[in-house]
Order: sequence, then C-alpha cells, then structure tokens
Amino acid sequence: MLPPRAKTAKLSHVTRAAHYPGKPLPTPVRRLGRRPVRSAQLLAALFGAVVLAGCGGGGKAVRADGPATQRSWATVAPSDPAAANSVLMRAISLVGTPYRYGGNTPDTGFDCSGLINYVYRDMLDLTLPRTTSGLAAVQGPRIAPERLAPGDLVFFGQRGNVTHAGIYVGEGRFVHAPSSGGTVRLDHLDGHYWRDHYSGARRVL
Repeated sequence: MLPPRAKTAKLSHVTRAAHYPGKPLPTPVRRLGRRPVRSAQLLAALFGAVVLAGCGGGGKAVRADGPATQRSWATVAPSDPAAANSVLMRAISLVGTPYRYGGNTPDTGFDCSGLINYVYRDMLDLTLPRTTSGLAAVQGPRIAPERLAPGDLVFFGQRGNVTHAGIYVGEGRFVHAPSSGGTVRLDHLDGHYWRDHYSGARRVL
C-alpha cells in the first residue's frame, strides 16, 4: 500500500490546449520551502536548475536550446523596490507548480494570467485583469526590453494578439506558467520562441 505522499503524487490535474504552439518538455523543478532565502541566492540557484525550453500543446515545435544571441541586460531599479522584491520572491517561490487552465492558486495550479493575478493580489493586494489581453491593456507605460525592471509584466503573441504573459525578474529572465503538461518556470527573453513572439511589457508598480 502506497503511503499518503506517494498517492498524492499520482493524482493528475486537468489541462487544456496551449496558449502558444510547441511541444511540452517536462522539466521537474524542486519546490522551494518556506525558509527565507536572499533573492540573489534564490535567483542564482533557480537560474542554474531550470532548463530553458519552449512548450505548448501541439503544432509547430519550439526550439529548446536556450538563447541564440543573448543581449546585455541593464539593471533597472524598480520605482518601488520593496513591492517589486515581494512580487519577485513570491513568483520564484511558485516555480514547479503545475500548469492548469483556469487555475489561480498554488493548490489548483496556474495558467499564465492566473499566476500573475495570484502573485500581485497575494503580496500587494493589487487586483489585475484576469485575461492576458486585459493585462496587456492595464494602465501603465509600455516598456522596451532593455528598460525592463523586476516586477514588470511581459507579453507574447503574434499578429497583434497577446496570447501569453509572465513576470520579469531581471537579467533577461521571466517567471511564467506555460501550457498543458508544464510547470511554472523561469525562461529567458532571448530564447528562440520568446524573442520571436515578444509583444511588449507593462509597468504596474
């Protein structure tokens, strides 16, 4: 008879089609505990542990070999460092949470806009629109990639349609909830898929 923990691990979650094309590449990431960790240490550990990979539910595959030509990313201080740091730490602590279409809590899993909504509501009591298109239209300045600051929202899509979003954490990387079969993870804006489909950013802090 399996112990309770093993039984829990076998439970599946409901998923739906991807936000964007590509094959899901499962990248197990060990969930971080509640013990306080300095943000620089946490970022360094996760940057080394997460495999850069495109993901999705079908159609054209996304290359998973990381950045082709990596830009030099300026360090831009957020206007509210304390708020940005709380968002950053909470978002990173959720790396490894399963993707679930319509999910908006750590227990149910997350889709991309659900993750963003949860982090900002949980840490700053800030309610944002629930859809990616609503997030892209939220009041705030559009930000060029080289001027991104931690806590900014980054968007992806094509032909003028925003289909995916994440939270920028610095050094050209962002936290997001990919598609079916994936988990919340860190990816690089210079990855093949993300650079080709980047559609802009918004500053909400």
